[in-house]
Amino acid sequence: MVLAWQIVRFQLKETFAIAYGNYTHREALVVSLEKNGSKGYGECTAIDYYNISLTDFEVILTKIKSKIESQNILYPTDFYDFLLQFDLPSFLRSALDCAYWDLFGKIEKKSFLQLNAIDYAKLPDSSITISVDIVESQIKKIQKSNWSKFKVKCNHFDEKAITRLLELEVTLALDSNGSFTKEHCLWLENNEAISKFSYIEQPMKPDATNYEILHATKFANWMADEDCQDSSVLNDLQHHYRSINIKLVKCGGLTPALAMISAAKALNYKIMIGCMTESSIGISAAAVLAPYCDYADLDGANLIANDIAKGSEIVFGKICLSEKPGLGIQLN
Repeated sequence: MVLAWQIVRFQLKETFAIAYGNYTHREALVVSLEKNGSKGYGECTAIDYYNISLTDFEVILTKIKSKIESQNILYPTDFYDFLLQFDLPSFLRSALDCAYWDLFGKIEKKSFLQLNAIDYAKLPDSSITISVDIVESQIKKIQKSNWSKFKVKCNHFDEKAITRLLELEVTLALDSNGSFTKEHCLWLENNEAISKFSYIEQPMKPDATNYEILHATKFANWMADEDCQDSSVLNDLQHHYRSINIKLVKCGGLTPALAMISAAKALNYKIMIGCMTESSIGISAAAVLAPYCDYADLDGANLIANDIAKGSEIVFGKICLSEKPGLGIQLN
């Protein structure tokens, strides 16, 4: 098996404005695993508010390259167990795990869907992100869009803006990226009109002393993002969040995501499969889990101007899953 990687710079179609800052581009580490002419791909994005350094990841890959390359072809879950010995950051572990699923499927000539016996007859529509802006500009973008579901970003609490959004006859969610206070959240969850939002994502900065005031049974469908990194917190969050956002890079890849979905369903969570601003490599990996989910936020590749791959596609919110071997990823 041959391991290779490269750092790719993605130009965004427009400035991506969220509570953490404004972004005009993203950088991603794209890894590949090759065996007998088949090649699998994985990706992780540099996210400053997660303290992700792609150059640090390159150093790690250089150190473990020979061990990975000497590994025999195993079933992907066994390969994931092999990866655990290296104590890798979840973002890097995810890129390797996804690349291996893609490679293994291509070697076996079976798609991820076939390997996991996934029924994909019913899929949620993906939302498209509406960046932070004045509410009238956000509304104009929504009204001009061909998508059916929208996730509106905000970087502070604005009751008038929320009221304006609730007047729209479209499917909306709200994502504050941790910019609300406890007082704001108490107002929201006790306001019946707020139940019109599909969900309200990560209302406060990630911290147990913040989310402990949230109530999963009230009007707001609170969704944990940064508060929910992996399965270990699901029991703690249960009385506070009704929904969780699973991102492959947070939990460590497709293998742990499958286990996390099973655990979350057992606790009656609503589940969203989410993404970072990724190319079709990362989106194709996440999309195969959409059949298990209630919500999808897989617009990442739609936000970049220079996508480097093809695979599963999100077309105006409709998830079009590739049925090709592995994750169906091919570089342009």
